[in-house]
Amino acid sequence: MDITPEPMPTAEAPAAEPATDAKQYAAAPPMTIDATKNYTATIKTPRGDIVVKLRPDLAPETVNSFVFLSKEGFYDGVTFHRVIQDFMAQGGDPTGTGMGGPGYTVKAEFSTSVSFDKPGYLAMARPGNDVNGNGSQFFITTAPATFLDGQYTIFGEVISGQDIVNGIPLRDPETAATPGEAMQTITISEN
Repeated sequence: MDITPEPMPTAEAPAAEPATDAKQYAAAPPMTIDATKNYTATIKTPRGDIVVKLRPDLAPETVNSFVFLSKEGFYDGVTFHRVIQDFMAQGGDPTGTGMGGPGYTVKAEFSTSVSFDKPGYLAMARPGNDVNGNGSQFFITTAPATFLDGQYTIFGEVISGQDIVNGIPLRDPETAATPGEAMQTITISEN
């Protein structure tokens, strides 16, 4: 079984009902963040907060898109639809199927200065082999995954709440009978 953080297409009806009010955008947002500032994302879940230091120094376009979508409320109520033990928790798809996104993509921003050498990295998921297909889906590692180096854009690191990430219930979107654990909202702070 190929275990990668790519969204998995499904031939059957999704277990979770697709969101009917998911926001869609015609293009990626203009650059509005200041790459010299510090940005923190707080992912609020029913079990507690996951606080992530965003890294615009590594991936400015990706951080800009994530900040934009978070401030737009795009992630509110969206689930962690794919969670694999000792690997990662993936979310950010408003349909809950692994096939949804914001209507635009952002090019890959790989960095050789960071590696998936420990748990807690925030990175973009992408469809199949389309390295420039980053949309809204992201994953947080729960174990080292250096085999992903140079293939997925790392744009943040968990600074608090890794225990919350590690405790997200395992879920395969192709076989799950219930929706994944929901994010209540993602808030962004800047300093």
